[in-house]
Amino acid sequence: MQHIRSLTQTQLVEYLLHVAPVRPVFVWGAPGIGKSALVQLFAESVGFPCVSLLGSQLAPEDLIGVPEIVNGRSRFCPPTMVAREEPYCLFLDELNASSAEVQKAFYSLIHERRIGEYVMPAGSVIIGAGNRAQDHAIVKPMPSALINRMAHVQLRVDPRDWLQWAYGANLHPWVTEYVESRPDHLWSRPPPTEQPFSTPRSWHMLSDQLHELGTDVSEEWISVAASSCLTPEHASQFRGFVQTVRNRYGVSDLLKGTLRWPDAAGERDVLYYLAHAFRAQMVKELPAEREAVAPAQREQAHRAKALIKDLAAINFEIAQMIMATPDGQEPWPGWFLAEVVRDLPRLVVQADGA
Repeated sequence: MQHIRSLTQTQLVEYLLHVAPVRPVFVWGAPGIGKSALVQLFAESVGFPCVSLLGSQLAPEDLIGVPEIVNGRSRFCPPTMVAREEPYCLFLDELNASSAEVQKAFYSLIHERRIGEYVMPAGSVIIGAGNRAQDHAIVKPMPSALINRMAHVQLRVDPRDWLQWAYGANLHPWVTEYVESRPDHLWSRPPPTEQPFSTPRSWHMLSDQLHELGTDVSEEWISVAASSCLTPEHASQFRGFVQTVRNRYGVSDLLKGTLRWPDAAGERDVLYYLAHAFRAQMVKELPAEREAVAPAQREQAHRAKALIKDLAAINFEIAQMIMATPDGQEPWPGWFLAEVVRDLPRLVVQADGA
């Protein structure tokens, strides 16, 4: 499903408002990015109750129902959860994780809005959702006949949409401030091994933990909470971020010269976070072309090179990391990288080869 158009959270709700009332829609997307929550939001916006069926936990009879004898003839009785009298939104979550028999049971429901003799009330909406094979989730091939009965879109994570929701939902300020500074950490690709990874859902989980742990939470419990639900690298940087917030210093203090890189043995998380936050800010603020560099930016570039040199003296490995260009991150401006190559050739050569 790589070729399907991807939509942000806001775009998906708008798409559902226009399309779902007339055609069933299937929403593809990675685990934890908010598919279920957005379907619930859509149902609320149109004033429909939302009935959710979890495909991975269904048997065919859970949908078709059981037979009863009426006037000497048998008929199937679908469950009351599905067989409703008023229009509603039927959400088929994890549809592509259900067995082939369950998927087959959905054919007439999705195509004709009918189960046996029961017909869904006019105006009812059917929306399916599921993970993708590349997400290392439990998924099963969806028959072509079922695919062809629905319109298909993919949901992608948009930090601006998520932050707008997060502020309204009163998520913990450490979480929203961190994601605001590192929007690329809102979501990470599910790993092939069994370990936590960052998603909008896991950041929400971390926020709930921090609210419950209280304002005087120790660094140890922050570490436990972060590592319980985030990608390990993100958890490490989040711990450093919290320490910088508590100590009231950050990247701007580094650039002004009022702060030095922390070099104590117990401050590696702070150093790690500050270094990556420094990289993100510099890549964002320095212009891509040398001709566009203003005097103030030239001074900032000189200060940045000095800070990189100081960082390399404290922790060469972290300095290598920030000079490299990891997948999904913006590269350094070419002119700035050329100057660093000239002044610190060993650092940049090794970073590029890493």
